[in-house]
Amino acid sequence: MESTTIRERATEAIKFWEPMRIVYNIVLAIIVIVYFRLGLPHSREMVSTNGISLLILLAVMANVAYCAAYVIDMFAQISGFREQWRTIRWALFATGMLFAAILTRFFSMGMFGVD
Repeated sequence: MESTTIRERATEAIKFWEPMRIVYNIVLAIIVIVYFRLGLPHSREMVSTNGISLLILLAVMANVAYCAAYVIDMFAQISGFREQWRTIRWALFATGMLFAAILTRFFSMGMFGVD
């Protein structure tokens, strides 16, 4: 059995998850932009201090939710299934990305008046 420290496992988790966070944020931003454009001209009303503040709040909440992957990843890395986990953890990213994309779509539809 391979002996690694928590620090090494945390470093490995960061190396995997932080580049994926960029992809996550880009995908969610694209969804918001698409629904903003679909909602024109009504969506222009959201370009205000309150509207932009709400978008920032939702973006921060989405990134806090993204951090849940670290809990699962670290738990899996300290288990006996570490090597198998390292080959399939992309599935956790894909599942979380899909869930976040669906939530982003619904929020964007509501905010920008798209049916």
